[in-house]
Amino acid sequence: MNPISIGVIGCGNISDAYFGGAARSKLVRVKACADLNHAAAQAKAAQYGVAAVSVEQLLADPEISIVINLTIPQAHAPVALQVLDAGKHVYLEKPLAATLKEARTVMARAEAQGLRVGCAPDTFFGAAHQACRRVLDRGLIGKPVGGSVAVLSHGMESWHPNPEFFFKPGGGPILDMGPYYIAQLVNLLGPVARVVACTSIGNATRTVTSEPLNGQLIQVEVPTTMNGVLEFVSGANVAMSASWDVWAHKRSFIEIYGTEGSLLGVNPNFFGGVPMVCKPNEDWQPVDISAHPFGQDNRALRSGAQVADYRIVGLLDMAAAIRQGRAHRASGALALHVLEVLEAFERSSITGAHITMESSCAQSDAVPLGAGEEVFA
Repeated sequence: MNPISIGVIGCGNISDAYFGGAARSKLVRVKACADLNHAAAQAKAAQYGVAAVSVEQLLADPEISIVINLTIPQAHAPVALQVLDAGKHVYLEKPLAATLKEARTVMARAEAQGLRVGCAPDTFFGAAHQACRRVLDRGLIGKPVGGSVAVLSHGMESWHPNPEFFFKPGGGPILDMGPYYIAQLVNLLGPVARVVACTSIGNATRTVTSEPLNGQLIQVEVPTTMNGVLEFVSGANVAMSASWDVWAHKRSFIEIYGTEGSLLGVNPNFFGGVPMVCKPNEDWQPVDISAHPFGQDNRALRSGAQVADYRIVGLLDMAAAIRQGRAHRASGALALHVLEVLEAFERSSITGAHITMESSCAQSDAVPLGAGEEVFA
């Protein structure tokens, strides 16, 4: 099949993952990119061999059928609505919108116009996470009854070139990192029924120590520590901690406890790793991920560690699904449900009450076994 032409709006730090992933794909091709800072669009266009155009020109291009929205969280909904009004499908970086109200508006507009919404994270497509899903689907640890999640660090101001937006509405560890973990939990356990939580702000201000804004002071406007509990429709409940106020810890990224064993997951921010399973009165054993796609290390972190990073596969699945007339996995419905869960943590902290979810979503189909993007096509 000829690749589907896509456009990119927002040419910031995360865009390289999408430009690079599209360049390696046979399912899509980037035709054009746009940014309010036209120089940023021109730089990416020159680097990846695409056209740099205005947002208006990109949205008017009849060849472009899907637009990737990589703007800052506060602009996610306004830009997504522009894309939908132009008659194009939209795929967004997470979160779906800065607020649940805006996200519902986006989804209602898409439904009214018969268009699709896709949204990161797509890390749950990764080999390690799909291997965990296979463990649960096969009943290898019995019925899941509980679990624990920890996403803990000291924030972005020491390394990100422009970290202020992380500490403004739409950011914070809950909305910025939380989507990776909640999406993986929904992938494993299905939709969430209700949550309860306590949140706080560790420091009222943050000082940037990265370049080029070294020394700039950031006013923190969102919670930077959250401890909560999620109860799933399936009956399992999971404790979750998310914080940018932690210098060091020894907690696992994700654990699931079943009636016949335990599952030790891996970092939901990436695609690979080695999950472990422990059966009653036995030692931990590694889970083989080799039969699953998107698990081979392909990127070096700042620390030098190698990780598997295939960001864009959710879009590739969506592009294939449009042609095949099937549901895509990194769906707007999933992203809306994830956002409602994350927003409910702060609401629970303020009200002191359990918050029952109004939305739900289907548990996405498991990603087929295979070697690469051909599993979608």
